[in-house]
Amino acid sequence: MRIFINDKPLDILSLDQLPEGKTFECTYESPEDLPAYAAFHDDVLIIRPSHDIIIKLLYLLRTRKMKDLDSITIISSEVEAMKKFIKSRFQIIKAAGGVVTKGDKVLFIHRLGKWDLPKGKFEKGETPEQCAVREVEEECAISVKRGRLICKTWHTYTQNRKSILKKTYWYAMQCKDDAGMKPQKEEGIDDIKWLIHQEAKVALVNSYPSMRYLYKQFLKKVPKVQTS
Repeated sequence: MRIFINDKPLDILSLDQLPEGKTFECTYESPEDLPAYAAFHDDVLIIRPSHDIIIKLLYLLRTRKMKDLDSITIISSEVEAMKKFIKSRFQIIKAAGGVVTKGDKVLFIHRLGKWDLPKGKFEKGETPEQCAVREVEEECAISVKRGRLICKTWHTYTQNRKSILKKTYWYAMQCKDDAGMKPQKEEGIDDIKWLIHQEAKVALVNSYPSMRYLYKQFLKKVPKVQTS
């Protein structure tokens, strides 16, 4: 499980899930306390942290802009229990969206000054699949055919002083009709474009880390997009 907190990736893994050859600049095993936040840099590994350490870590990530930090990985002997505890520290909101293709192009939206992919929150009674199609079609004024689930992303933000953890289901989609395509202005979308792979890579520089992570997962399942 990977959660983006203040745009920093936090991975929760068991020891056997740790990628082979992965190196860490800072390693802490069963720490009794966290170091000063300035000590965190590059890739950080924390092995078997207590719940108290997790609480302090989440607060640190939410409240500090840690420009020298690339990632944090937590190793736990009880991964599911650790995930459940971390989720319990947030109010969870569910959303769904799509990576829409037309030939060798991918559909991007521009919202709040960044390139993004269409998505939105569940309405009452919706399934992830229904929400994903509805949101894409509403935000982009196109018709799509839904494909397979690509992945789920998790990211946090603060709203009305509450810490929110958004779980988003992402589906591969094919465009059926874009004759009336236009951005949904009332949702803050000011532009919408079909981009080939090289253009998408440039757009993703001005995007969110979670979107760059999603796009990499998408390319693993739809590699033909890379041919242009």
